[in-house]
Amino acid sequence: PGKRLEHQGIKIEFVGQILYYDRGNHHEFVSLVKDLARPGEITQSQTFDFEFTHVEKYESYTGQNILPSCYVIRRLNDISKEMDIVVHTLSTYPELNSSIKMEVGIEDCLHIEFEYHLKDVIHMEIDIIKRETTGTGPSVYHENDTIAKYEIMDGAPVREKTNVSPSL
Repeated sequence: PGKRLEHQGIKIEFVGQILYYDRGNHHEFVSLVKDLARPGEITQSQTFDFEFTHVEKYESYTGQNILPSCYVIRRLNDISKEMDIVVHTLSTYPELNSSIKMEVGIEDCLHIEFEYHLKDVIHMEIDIIKRETTGTGPSVYHENDTIAKYEIMDGAPVREKTNVSPSL
């Protein structure tokens, strides 16, 4: 109150970029700008509503080689304020099939297909593996990282017996 600020316009920007850890550079995949106020002066605290529409919902991710990030920048004269945005997409997944199929063979010579029914399983383990692929064409780089391993069943399954606690 009692202070006034002359400005050349107030803008808000929505920026999405991918930071490459090993290269020190980045790739911008979205950049949107909106004008919130025309040049003038502000004599009291003001709030500006804004909305960016038609923006693809890319989920936030922290990888070993890259960091995709989205942020909003408010620009007022030479003053800018940057704020990160985290995006989490909620998804539903299809029901699982009751069997697992595997194929092995030699091209044009031998083809063997295995089918394991989940009722025939004696030992079951689940691994959470993060696979990160960066680059394009011949310079594609793949990185696999096992996040966690859980034994979810040991021994033949017995009716009405469950083991839901992970063994680490």
